[in-house]
Amino acid sequence: MLKGRGTDQRIANRFSHRKTDSVDDGWPNLDAAEQSAPDTICTTEQARSIITRNRSPDVPFEQSINPYRGCEHGCIYCFARPSHAYIDLSPGLDFETRLTVKTNAAERLRAELARPGYRCQPIVLGTNTDPYQPIERQWRVTRSLLEVLETCRHPVSLITKGGGILRDLDLLESLATDNLVSVMVSLTSLDSGLKRALEPRAASPGTRLRVIRALRERGVPTGALIAPVIPALTDHELESLVESAAGAGVQEAGYVLLRLPREVQPLFQRWLEEHAPGRAEHVMSLLRQAHGGRAYDACFGHRMRGKGPWSDLLEQRFRRALRRHGLERRNGVPFNTHSFRPPVPDTPQRSLFPE
Repeated sequence: MLKGRGTDQRIANRFSHRKTDSVDDGWPNLDAAEQSAPDTICTTEQARSIITRNRSPDVPFEQSINPYRGCEHGCIYCFARPSHAYIDLSPGLDFETRLTVKTNAAERLRAELARPGYRCQPIVLGTNTDPYQPIERQWRVTRSLLEVLETCRHPVSLITKGGGILRDLDLLESLATDNLVSVMVSLTSLDSGLKRALEPRAASPGTRLRVIRALRERGVPTGALIAPVIPALTDHELESLVESAAGAGVQEAGYVLLRLPREVQPLFQRWLEEHAPGRAEHVMSLLRQAHGGRAYDACFGHRMRGKGPWSDLLEQRFRRALRRHGLERRNGVPFNTHSFRPPVPDTPQRSLFPE
């Protein structure tokens, strides 16, 4: 494996017309440990639109924004890897090394919020790519989006496993004063070694717990997303993760079972063979039990939690852990949508109206 990367495989995407096969020609190959990890390459893009509308019945939001394409965190299990196929890149190594930056994201957001027919409802940042992956330190696209939302008093939710979110505490605190923000911090494992193998460039477990504490100290509503739960690998940590999150101050918690759509399955199975060979078949067997005999079931209602005896037991364990720590889901106060102030279009007529 390449140091600091989730995979060294550039597997072909499902739309590719080219196929390559490795052949031993007798010449010596570099040992994997001697190969240098490829640099991250960022390509800029002028997005034509920025808000994505969601119609999936099993996710609790209708609008989302992804500041980037691809994610430098390199999580081997990432369900979003297959999306790189749409731009003719590999869901493997390309997904974490060849990234797209939407440099005009804030400009497009202002334009879309200013449309006469726009209806204010929460926007989620971080659904298909982490808004606080390492390249955000340089490009600051997430920061620019939050600045627009904070100025317009528009509700927003963020999902992240990056410690960089603390840079934006000023904006998050301002939004929190009007019930305009919530954050879900993703937790996978408390084992730092396992975390490094699964999520090479994401924040450490300790850093994520510190992020939760810092957000709660500033009054930002914060929860934990135990995701993904990997059978026979991380599921034994479920109760410990809930306990640690509760100790850090979260107000709610959720979980998602490991998802292996399309090209993610062969990538993850190869990872298992290298990092957990003794458990590989057990992991896949339990996943198949949870998905009706397949490694993954994309049907709404099942893809997030699975079904069957093992999945039911996992659900029961999670609910019991929530009760133990006082985190049973409550019907909280809905986001404030009444404070929304649409941006004033940047046109010559703008000067006709007093500020």
